[in-house]
Amino acid sequence: MTLKSNSRRDFIQKTLFAAGGIILAPNFISCSKDDITEFDFDASELTQQNFNQGVGSFDPTSSSVIIWTRYSSPDKEIIWQVATDVSFSNIVRNGKIMSEASRDNTIAIELTNLEANQKLFYRFVNKEEGAISVVGETITLPINASSIKLAVCSCSNYQAGLFNVYDLMAKSDADIIVHLGDYFYEYGAGGYGASAENAFLNRMHEPSNEILSLDDYRTRYKQYKSDESLQLAHQKKPFICVWDDHEITNDAYMDGAENHNEATEGDYETRKQYALKAYSEFLPFSRTSENDNSIIYRTINIGNLVNLIMLDTRIIGRDKQLNITDYFTATGFDANAFENALSDSNRSLLGVTQRNWLINELNSSVANWQVLGQQVLMGKMYIPAELLLAFGAPNFIEVLTELVTIKTRMLNNDPTLTIEEKSRILAVIPYNLDAWDGYPVDREVIYNSLNGKKLITLAGDTHNAWSNKLIAQNGTEVGIEFATSSVSSPGFETYLGDTNPAMIAGFEHALTTLIDSLTYFDASKRGFLMATFTQAEVKSEWVFVDTILSKSYTSQVGHTITYS
Repeated sequence: MTLKSNSRRDFIQKTLFAAGGIILAPNFISCSKDDITEFDFDASELTQQNFNQGVGSFDPTSSSVIIWTRYSSPDKEIIWQVATDVSFSNIVRNGKIMSEASRDNTIAIELTNLEANQKLFYRFVNKEEGAISVVGETITLPINASSIKLAVCSCSNYQAGLFNVYDLMAKSDADIIVHLGDYFYEYGAGGYGASAENAFLNRMHEPSNEILSLDDYRTRYKQYKSDESLQLAHQKKPFICVWDDHEITNDAYMDGAENHNEATEGDYETRKQYALKAYSEFLPFSRTSENDNSIIYRTINIGNLVNLIMLDTRIIGRDKQLNITDYFTATGFDANAFENALSDSNRSLLGVTQRNWLINELNSSVANWQVLGQQVLMGKMYIPAELLLAFGAPNFIEVLTELVTIKTRMLNNDPTLTIEEKSRILAVIPYNLDAWDGYPVDREVIYNSLNGKKLITLAGDTHNAWSNKLIAQNGTEVGIEFATSSVSSPGFETYLGDTNPAMIAGFEHALTTLIDSLTYFDASKRGFLMATFTQAEVKSEWVFVDTILSKSYTSQVGHTITYS
């Protein structure tokens, strides 16, 4: 029996879904500058329509970049053009491709064999319906860079507020936007992120239900990509992206998630496959493996200056998170059982294959800076156990104040400290078991493989801004972590139940006092992180907007750290 191409594709897709494989949308490859064709159209006679999700570019290197768009209907011939000038008088690559329902009419073209260090402009056209896209802007990287600016962001919740942070990044002097995940949220309309304060914005999630099906995930991407600020960011800057949990569902791991109930929501593996297929359609990335399209971890060499290693700390190899409540018994907290579980060498955040690949990438790189672009906090964030147990309790502030006072006395070598007071400070546990603190074996293996190289870690996930010293178990400082705040998702101020500036400042001071390696913390502002790399140093600037409830906003640099 002979199958038509679409039937064959459907057959293969259904077979692999049943076998647990992940089908990701492939990128069309354009590798020859000799394929330039004269297309007969006058751009001035065309209308900006039908490209309703805008344009975007992804994963620039010194010789390649991916350009992207989505058309409003299938089976339409789309002309694409890339030029060195905005008027498209010097076209360096062009072609045509059909929109396909099988990938929700998204189009991703991976341009290879390009010249290094170029500013490029690109657009898409459908002559039949007289439609033209906006003009996108992108780059190829220099072979040897003296400096590079990365705007680092994460956690954009459509119904939590306006995407002013994307607008700010679009208008910044960043070379690339690095998105560390939670590009969208899976919850239904009125769920997480929605509040009485932001209801007037009328940004409820579509579809209104929590997303489960392939069509659900595609619809949610289309809603987010309809936002004018996000569209502008994609139009003006190339993105380097990686998924976190909410692109699938909350606190996802290799074979399950906190926010998934198989009894009412179906098979988790099928849901994950739908989520990742939709991700690959709307946020394409360069593939590092010809044999496994599900692998998103990859390295991008930025001008032999920055070795940017994008990791998957969420899906490919993560074992289920520990739950600290499982270690409370009738007689109290079972510290030995918890420590044994935490130090179990069989538990992994990355999986053996990705971890070995990462070690090889670190060891083989000769770039000035070894940089991990990944989702969760890597720095050691241990807090007094007493404080963790008091979080949310009526006496939380009282406990926090007492512990900070004792820790301050300890730092000042107060000889009157009692054994009981010292034990309140020294009895510490990790506060976030979804982060690297929940997988310390993997972290230590990576630290031990650095061989003297300093590590820069970029992180998102928490909706707050942080900086940590990265300290190995033997006390050696191996690098620094810069963690970005969120685009719009609420931070600690929501959980504290108090937006009083003095209260927030006190909480920030308390954590930087109690956590030894924590050097900076902002608990309440929305923004992004601008990381500027030169041969001699990296400068991290935390840039914040003053509101996400009005399109009229101001911005400021809230904190700066320089590391060399």
